[in-house]
Amino acid sequence: MQLVYASLLLHDLKQPINEENLKKIVDAAGGKVEGAQIKALVAALEGVNIDEAIKQSMSFGAAPAAGAAPAAAEAKKEEKDEKKEEKAAEEAAAGLSSLFG
Repeated sequence: MQLVYASLLLHDLKQPINEENLKKIVDAAGGKVEGAQIKALVAALEGVNIDEAIKQSMSFGAAPAAGAAPAAAEAKKEEKDEKKEEKAAEEAAAGLSSLFG
């Protein structure tokens, strides 16, 4: 997560998001990150429009803190519904298997 924050900071400061800059920020903050993690993030961000990615994440249901509780309750309800559907599917499959021996 440290690298994501460092990347956002670099982006906000209009600085290049590269291995050297990311390492400097994490080191300055007293963090420790492996070089492979930095390389992977830099490669993953190559060609990504960060401003557009942030806008899209906001439109995909990222709610303000005040709305977090209802969203969490809805997610929990959906999870319970999915579990019920899975259990029903398992029971149906068990019933079908008894037909074939």
